[in-house]
Amino acid sequence: MTHTERLRVALRYTFAFRQGHLSAFLSSLSMLGLVLAISLLIVVLSVMNGFDKEMRERILSLVPHITLYSQAELADWRTELEIIRRHPDVVEAAPFAEFDTLIMRGTDIETAKGIGLDQHEEATFSRLMQYTESGNPELFRDQTDGLILGAGVAKRLGVSVGERLTLVVPGVNHGGNSAPTRFETVQLSAILNTGTELDQALAVVHLALASDLAGLQGQVSGFRVSTKELFNVQSVAWNLLDTLPPGFYNTHWMMTHGNLYAAIQLSRDLISILLFSIIAVAAFNVVSSLVLVVLDKQGNIAILRTMGATGADIAWIFVLQGAMIGVVGVLLGSVLGALGSLAVPGFVSWLEQLLGLRFLNTDVYPVSFLPVDLLASDLLTVGAVALLMCVTAAIYPARRAARMAPALILNQDR
Repeated sequence: MTHTERLRVALRYTFAFRQGHLSAFLSSLSMLGLVLAISLLIVVLSVMNGFDKEMRERILSLVPHITLYSQAELADWRTELEIIRRHPDVVEAAPFAEFDTLIMRGTDIETAKGIGLDQHEEATFSRLMQYTESGNPELFRDQTDGLILGAGVAKRLGVSVGERLTLVVPGVNHGGNSAPTRFETVQLSAILNTGTELDQALAVVHLALASDLAGLQGQVSGFRVSTKELFNVQSVAWNLLDTLPPGFYNTHWMMTHGNLYAAIQLSRDLISILLFSIIAVAAFNVVSSLVLVVLDKQGNIAILRTMGATGADIAWIFVLQGAMIGVVGVLLGSVLGALGSLAVPGFVSWLEQLLGLRFLNTDVYPVSFLPVDLLASDLLTVGAVALLMCVTAAIYPARRAARMAPALILNQDR
């Protein structure tokens, strides 16, 4: 048999729906199982990729990669800042002052983490301002008593832009000694809605005001550093400490958010293994379907053998049928999975509005929405693995068909 004849017979066994062939029905069932498994795997991988992307591009764009603190007062902190900025792996460095505070609105009180940022640090400020939900963040630059509040804190207090709030800061000096409690009245300039856990506790004020509230007398708490080597921050942090005077220590994002990132990666790997096993089950279904097709077509196989077809020709027919099932399943499953991935965020949002529930909340989850990141590499990997499984699954039925004795089959049919 020629290659064209093999392909023609395989196509007839796979797609001859109108003639009511059992082989076409079994092939369609195998394709359906493959389509569902592939589409489900692509949707889940896209969601897990979305969490990974938001972790890297949203959360880690707002959280410093490395935070440098000093045990002593930073009397000449601008000199240390220039040393840090000259490091080849540092992309951005900015001073900050931090303090724990109570935010009062009438009789309502909420806790928050106060951060003082320099409004002249354009990169830090602009990256933060792109997530403002309401208000005019540019007013913050001109208001020395301006405040930018996380959306979660603002919601719990029931405040809106323009209201005046009171910050209550426990009296602790840089050395940890007790000091009088500080009170400061500020005006809410904007509400920050990053869709992350930062919304639940963040309060941003000017660096000078934060320094006074923290009892630093114009000094800073330390430096926020962004690096080129996101996954090598520990080594970069130690290199920075070597270049700075004694008394500095550091934290980095892998200490504060590393467990969360590792959990996302572990969940992605485990879910991938689980869903690839579903594809393997779908491929096993191809084996059972083709075995039944071989039994159903044994009379045709015997006739083809008597007409001069070799065992290899018969085997290739069923391998091609398995490959066709795989190709159709992969194409339809990939398209359905891609469309499903793009539709999932809107569907979840609609379902939340319909039920009046919030499936994701930053009190528990890292983001308050369902992120999706559809990658072409996932489509290619899933498709290639599924197709390889289908072709491999077709080998056993093909070998069984090739070993059939035509004389015995024709004698049974007589």
